[in-house]
Amino acid sequence: MEFKDYYSTLGVNKSTTAKEIKQAFRKLARKHHPDVNPGDKAAESRFKDINEAYEVLGDPPKRKKYDELGSNWKAYEQAQAQGGPNPFAGGQWNVNMGGGQGGFRTMTQEEMEEMFGDQNPFSDFFTTFFGGGPGQRESSPHGGAAGGGRGRARQHQGRDVEHDIELSLEDAYHGSTRRLSLKHDGHARTVDVRIPAGVGDGSRVRITGEGETGAGGAASGDLYLRVRLAAHPLFERKGHDLYVKVPLPVTTTVLGGEVEVPTISGKAVRLKIPALTQNGQVFRLKGYGMPTVGKPDHKGDAYARVEIQLPTHLSPEEREHYEALRRLAESKAKKHSAA
Repeated sequence: MEFKDYYSTLGVNKSTTAKEIKQAFRKLARKHHPDVNPGDKAAESRFKDINEAYEVLGDPPKRKKYDELGSNWKAYEQAQAQGGPNPFAGGQWNVNMGGGQGGFRTMTQEEMEEMFGDQNPFSDFFTTFFGGGPGQRESSPHGGAAGGGRGRARQHQGRDVEHDIELSLEDAYHGSTRRLSLKHDGHARTVDVRIPAGVGDGSRVRITGEGETGAGGAASGDLYLRVRLAAHPLFERKGHDLYVKVPLPVTTTVLGGEVEVPTISGKAVRLKIPALTQNGQVFRLKGYGMPTVGKPDHKGDAYARVEIQLPTHLSPEEREHYEALRRLAESKAKKHSAA
């Protein structure tokens, strides 16, 4: 088993203060969060390493034990190679699994498992010396779970509840606040829920502690709102990009010109149409798509697809011009065939 250098993971050293460690963690967590790097396995792995490191270094008792382990790592390694007992066993590593203090904390084990699936969100090194592997709940000497009974309370906490919430594409673009009426044990209350800008169809928004009430005073479950995006009359969403159809008269597609293209922000953009534009041609409007969750300034693109609009009625003067065009086209075709 490899020794995990948590100080190196966070880019700090042993003399770094708790405040500086928290600052380093926050900076790295924002950078490598899976929501900011969708589909990036390297960022996902890095994010797990960062959380694991702060789970230890952000908690004074754990940090103290980790520092003691660091200087005795070789002793442990030699004992394991000789088949001897773990020199650090005996329950002294059974410590609080809570996250860091303050308004910003590491993810709990349950949150990590929820984000990364059934795989162990912590390394073998962490599990061996600090416990907390999937399915493990070490008991404290007082009969509760390690960390003030947290594991035991989790077993009896209220069930999570999930509901659908419908949003317009505009709400998903700008972000939205919804006031929900919730009932617990016959008591009604209202909760304001902030929906972040950029959410997609099927995204889940978690409201901690608003699920079913736990038994015997245990913690309540969580409420999950699953986002359903209503169909939009103009825009079709594909990931962070938006597609919109732009009707053009025949004259503009042939001679060129300008057209106003609607955008999801509500402000139209003037698009220059070159002469002889073909039906179905697509123009890209960079940065006019949907924002990325957590990065509102990072937006996808909008794509305007040309749809040529044929006239449904002709005035006598218009008919005269179209007939002249037909005669011209016929004459051109005869000259081409004669050549």
